[in-house]
Amino acid sequence: MSIWDNVRRWWERRSGNISLAEWDLILQGATPPTATGKVITPAAALNSVAVFACVSILTDSISSLPLFTYRRLSGGGKERAPEHPLYPILHDAPNSEMTSMEWRETMVGHLALWGNAYAEIELDDYTGDVVALWPLRPDCMTPMRADNGRLYYSYRLPDGANKIFAKERILHVRLWGGDGVVGYSPISMARQAIGLTLAAEEYGARFFGNDSRPGGVLKHPGKLTPEGAKKLREGWELAHKGLTQSNRVAVLEEGVEWQQIGVPPEDAQFLETRNFQTAEIARLFRIPPHMIADVERSTSWGSGIEQQSIGFAVHTLRPWLTRIEQRISNSLLDEVERRSYVVEHLIDGLLRGDITSRYQAYAIGRNNGWLNADEIREMENMNPIPDGAGQVYWQPMNVQKMGAEPEPEPAPVIAAPVADDTSTEPNDAVDGE
Repeated sequence: MSIWDNVRRWWERRSGNISLAEWDLILQGATPPTATGKVITPAAALNSVAVFACVSILTDSISSLPLFTYRRLSGGGKERAPEHPLYPILHDAPNSEMTSMEWRETMVGHLALWGNAYAEIELDDYTGDVVALWPLRPDCMTPMRADNGRLYYSYRLPDGANKIFAKERILHVRLWGGDGVVGYSPISMARQAIGLTLAAEEYGARFFGNDSRPGGVLKHPGKLTPEGAKKLREGWELAHKGLTQSNRVAVLEEGVEWQQIGVPPEDAQFLETRNFQTAEIARLFRIPPHMIADVERSTSWGSGIEQQSIGFAVHTLRPWLTRIEQRISNSLLDEVERRSYVVEHLIDGLLRGDITSRYQAYAIGRNNGWLNADEIREMENMNPIPDGAGQVYWQPMNVQKMGAEPEPEPAPVIAAPVADDTSTEPNDAVDGE
């Protein structure tokens, strides 16, 4: 290992935010500083509360959804296939060290920050089945093409050596990108906005760390020696710098005057800038503002929190879920298996409305014949009705199949005549006789 490698590793340990691979990009000019002077990398961007919140929402929401392997049915529809080797890997534990949620959190986090998520596919030596999935760092992976056009992956190990993977041994989930192979990093695309966010946060921290005041000068009527000026400045900072020293009374001697300089934060619209940047980060990840505690702005996703949450599931999560599902099916199932099996997330719970809306929808489905009682109970996390009584479908009596002739009305039933037992004969007895 060269001296320069040692220097880089020392910097990585010192900074704690910039990895070796990201530091290489900075040195190569691939990640230049923003206009604020901040160098924005995926790891450094997480120092922004808004970025961390948005990425956490995506990772938590997606990884907490059940991920099932289904078998396609010959008559249409699908059913869960727990006997398939991929089922326990995706649903329970992708490897011996991580749960399904932990592995998917890592993959989605890489995808949100770097625009690419990689996992090594471990295969059984005899059967060729997938037995484990191991996440790999995106900043250490380089997709490349051989002279024959075949795609392969070069991964830099912690010791600096490179390991080559065939395309079939890497699960590569990516966002959209210019070449269709490497996805664009949202952080790189929005580095100026994130740099402004971090700069505003740092300015606010320094603002309060310096007695809640912008910079200022101490004016002395006479001429001070360098040593005298140094003592005056140090004495002032010792007495007044920091939150614990704020609002203390200053005693100025020998005609010394305090003159504030700089632009007050209210004039620079400091708070408005920070609020706008929070909305800007939410826009980057397509997160409803209320989900990152920004409830001051209206939204076009619906008039209530419920409608906004459904909009989040439809407009934000669904593209991510579809991208993950299709890549898993393409990389972990062969061509024959893809005809019989499909991998999907169970997202029904996120699309539920309030209890009144759900029950009205259930009633429509039940009365029109496409839902039975057991299916409704399953969606409400309830057990089936015993003895199969809940598997009966209802059919409306006033509708028929398209194009069917209406059934003839039954002939009216004519009642038989009833004999009149009213007698016209006079009574044998008359009242009063």
